[in-house]
Amino acid sequence: MQRSIFSRSALLAQQAAAALESRSAPLLLTQVRSSSSVTIPPPACMLRPLEAPLRYLFGPGPSNVPPRILAAGSKPIIGHLHPEMYEIMNDIKRGIQYVFQTENNMTIAMSGSGHAAMECAVFNTVEPGESVLVAINGIWGERVAEIAERMGANVHRMVKTPGEYFTNEEIQQAVEKHKPVLFFLTHGESSAGLCHPVDGIGDICRKHNCLFLVDTVASLGAAPIFMDKQNIDILYTGSQKALNAPPGTAPISFNERACQKMFNRKTKPVSYLFDMTHLSNYWGCDGKPARVYHHTGPVSGFFALRESLAIVAERGLEESWRKHKEVAAYLYRGLEDLGLKLFIPNKDLRLPSVTTIAIPEGYDWRELLVYIMKNHNMEMTGGLGPSIGMVMRIGLMGYNCEKTNADMALHALADALKNCKKSKA
Repeated sequence: MQRSIFSRSALLAQQAAAALESRSAPLLLTQVRSSSSVTIPPPACMLRPLEAPLRYLFGPGPSNVPPRILAAGSKPIIGHLHPEMYEIMNDIKRGIQYVFQTENNMTIAMSGSGHAAMECAVFNTVEPGESVLVAINGIWGERVAEIAERMGANVHRMVKTPGEYFTNEEIQQAVEKHKPVLFFLTHGESSAGLCHPVDGIGDICRKHNCLFLVDTVASLGAAPIFMDKQNIDILYTGSQKALNAPPGTAPISFNERACQKMFNRKTKPVSYLFDMTHLSNYWGCDGKPARVYHHTGPVSGFFALRESLAIVAERGLEESWRKHKEVAAYLYRGLEDLGLKLFIPNKDLRLPSVTTIAIPEGYDWRELLVYIMKNHNMEMTGGLGPSIGMVMRIGLMGYNCEKTNADMALHALADALKNCKKSKA
């Protein structure tokens, strides 16, 4: 009996303590909050673990990153001014020289995406009021024209429909007419799937004392480009396409002609971050014995970029070009077997890394892409800028450049064409 009473008393005491605690907890929390300077509580989303889906990135970029490059990016952080970091940056410089096929000393990687390199090129070589000529047959020419206008250049546009290209005669006539200090051309116009011919254009620019700027963000590693042999004065690319590194770094190179122009300016570049006077020192390109702090570079991004350049070097550029051309041709045949029309009729002008198809008649391209993502966990995209509503884009580049991936993409497209509604009109 005593034991029973004791147990019952203990239970009642526990219940009373719990009730008291439950009543006092809100009061205690209120007191803590009232004494704290923090008035905005932690967001609920930040109290959950990070989740990112695993998808097949078969669009125009970024592409899937191979495990070796992911592992490189996860290595322990070191200081951005440590000697070991300088050694890695020197490796990156040599790797860029290889993939660009250049001996230019002024070769670096921007801390930022391809747009960072795009702005760096324009900001450093053009001064307000100077003439700039831009070839526009897709979105990237449009972007460069706007960037140049924003910094005060006198911009002249050569415009063609997405998918068309400029002849050397047309370029020469425009250069003679507008007398630009800079002419811009996109080598791999990913918004239209065009790989633009480059031979001879550098000679035209040199003849007329004009710098030749080329964008290879979507084409580098997938289609041949020779910076020195083709007399390209400034060349840049991005890390996230055929190079297969994560987005966030952008290789760029300036030859001696470009250096003479940008280091003999009357005015400072409009951007401090992209000022090559500082960046050339940070990358050890200015001949000075010491590198001075300019900004904190993306250490992990540089690790990944270094590894991606190593993979290209191990494979060899020519093998990379061959593989992209072979897989692209395989994809072309499969698309035509499905009754789809390739947007670029001339196979010699097609960009091997990003294939464009004309939107199938009677279909809503958005519905097709949503179906493919939902049912196949696969990214393909529509057009971009002036090519919106004209094309769908399939990217098989770098790590993703395999016939097995082409088969997966073709299967997903066939499934979407079968199950998405086709208008009767």
